[in-house]
Amino acid sequence: MSKVKKSSIQDDSFMFNNSPQQFKKKYCRFKKSGIKYIDFKNADFLMKFVNDQGKLLPRRLTGTSLKYQRKVAEAVKRARHLAILPFIGDQLK
Repeated sequence: MSKVKKSSIQDDSFMFNNSPQQFKKKYCRFKKSGIKYIDFKNADFLMKFVNDQGKLLPRRLTGTSLKYQRKVAEAVKRARHLAILPFIGDQLK
């Protein structure tokens, strides 16, 4: 009969990192700065919420609250419609 080796804590150490990971706390920059209105004519500001492909960045990456994420999405769509921002990401950065 073959002997089965019991797994110990030391053997599983490569799978689990026991040290606590340091994450930076995400915050809503609009709430912190007190911004009430998101201007769709400010293309440089809206570029922070758009990736290289021209897609909107999700809330979990930007830290924006739901209320302001909806306003950002609306502002980006308006800027695209008025040709302030491109629809396709080739011309972005």
